[in-house]
Amino acid sequence: MKQYSRIFTYLAPYKGKILLYFLFTLLSIVFSIVSIGMLMPFLQVIFTDTRPECVSCSPLTKTSGNFLIQSINDFLNRSLDSRGKIPTLAFICIFLVGFIFLKNLFLYLSYYTLNPLKNRVVNQLREELYDKVLRLPIGFFNEKRKGDLMSRMTNDVNEVESSVVGTLEGWIRDPMTILITLAALLLISYQLTLFIIVLIPVLGLVIGRITKSLKRHSQEVADKYGETLSTLDETLGGLRVIKAFNVEKILRGRFFRENKELLHSKNRISYRRDLASPLSEVMGVALFTAVLYVGGVLVLKNQFLQASAFLMFLGVFYNIINPAKALSTSFSNMRKGAAAIGRIEEVLRTPVTVDDNPGGKILDSFRDKIEFRNVSFSYEDTVILKEISFTVAKGKTIALVGSSGAGKSTLADLVPRFHDVTGGEVLIDGINIRDYSLHSVRQQMSIVTQEPILFNDTIANNIALGQPGASREQIMAAAQIANAHEFILKKEEGYDSNIGDRGSKLSGGERQRLTIARALLKNPPILILDEATSSLDTESERLVQDAINHMMQNRTSIVIAHRLSTIRHADEIIVLQKGRIVERGNHDTLMKLDGFYRKLVEMQEVR
Repeated sequence: MKQYSRIFTYLAPYKGKILLYFLFTLLSIVFSIVSIGMLMPFLQVIFTDTRPECVSCSPLTKTSGNFLIQSINDFLNRSLDSRGKIPTLAFICIFLVGFIFLKNLFLYLSYYTLNPLKNRVVNQLREELYDKVLRLPIGFFNEKRKGDLMSRMTNDVNEVESSVVGTLEGWIRDPMTILITLAALLLISYQLTLFIIVLIPVLGLVIGRITKSLKRHSQEVADKYGETLSTLDETLGGLRVIKAFNVEKILRGRFFRENKELLHSKNRISYRRDLASPLSEVMGVALFTAVLYVGGVLVLKNQFLQASAFLMFLGVFYNIINPAKALSTSFSNMRKGAAAIGRIEEVLRTPVTVDDNPGGKILDSFRDKIEFRNVSFSYEDTVILKEISFTVAKGKTIALVGSSGAGKSTLADLVPRFHDVTGGEVLIDGINIRDYSLHSVRQQMSIVTQEPILFNDTIANNIALGQPGASREQIMAAAQIANAHEFILKKEEGYDSNIGDRGSKLSGGERQRLTIARALLKNPPILILDEATSSLDTESERLVQDAINHMMQNRTSIVIAHRLSTIRHADEIIVLQKGRIVERGNHDTLMKLDGFYRKLVEMQEVR
């Protein structure tokens, strides 16, 4: 049960409602058993001339007094004496309907109490999983396929909802029903009840062996779901390339192969899961038949059991079969759901290596400089940066250049703490960046990336992402500086136009200008520009570069440059190669060195 501890933790604040559920369930079971017991005097009144009497010869019944049944019998005997059989029969029918009504009333109340708790558990699990995804460091997502994470947040959570939480009432109601019914059976005939108690574990052992492998097969199904979702995500994101290179057949074959493997895995788990219910029913009938035989022998030999008591015993005993069957189904579902919980727990237990440090110092403003002091960074066994040292003074622009894989983006990512250094330290205003609260550090920065990241919302809401309370005038002012105002006004709904999934309704240059407007509206003192113009055409690049130049005025900027012509006026250019600084200086100084930077410039000029 250890893997279900998180679910029990979610339920802990609702102990009062769980106790209420216990009470309603208990009353429902009691009235169910009593309603079955009412059939006994009904049969006696119709088919015999004897008066209703205590139906059991069990010593346990006699010592307990069986107060409820004896009281009913006394009432019926008085009714027979004063009114006769037909009015008494009517009383029995009224009592029977009343008990059935109370049974179902309390059953409904138990559902009414528990169902909101089950829904809250799933809701809280989904929220905690999403919150953890937001808090995990960027490096975690470099390892995990997006489709697999989506599968854990959708299919696995749904599996937990249907297989574990969906059968939550069965964990309580069915065992209670079995135990209370067994107690009632003990009062009627302890010999037959002991016989049943001996046989029930055999039923549980057989079903347990069948469901034992459900968890392993469920893990396979979950993994296959993740693979198919990843392939689907890659297909939707790369349709242009797929069609351009005529690789539809390859992608179709990959998806069909993964889907076929998923089908086989689902079939294997269905065979075993679906076997549990019919097998439990067959074994339940076999148990009922055994009770019929043993009880019949006791009645025929007049040993400890009367015929009327045996009939009542069978009626009450039948009350066990459905809960036992449901319990076996719940058990198999729990086994199946355990795999989904395991995959969810893997994400929830992943350590957050970039500590939020909410109790750290507040960086309320940037006053002096950003300093990289002997910074090194490694990812697993791969060294990305080695002993990097330089300073970015307030108001200055530092450009990072170098070939692909030199570590430019990783170095810039250390400032907003997308990663934490593995050696050395990054300082802002002389204080280690880890000593600040993460939120306050990022509040002082804006980032514009090579690929514009926009959301399926209006233009105004995308610009105001970093400043949710911004007025329309402020949004428009930021758009004007970013050279975006004119194209926005040409849209049918202007600033209220929806831009589609990831800004699909806009051109590349328009998307990038919106991200610049978003960064401008936030108005931070520190800017990080990661190749913001490298993927644009000449006209769009000019408009975006003009917007960037406006944005960089009076701000501290770290620029990752692919097109070196855009960073000629940087205060200092840091040239990286294989994670190390190989050259540094302004444009003129580096050109005179006739080194790696000059070769890069000349290669681009030749192009």
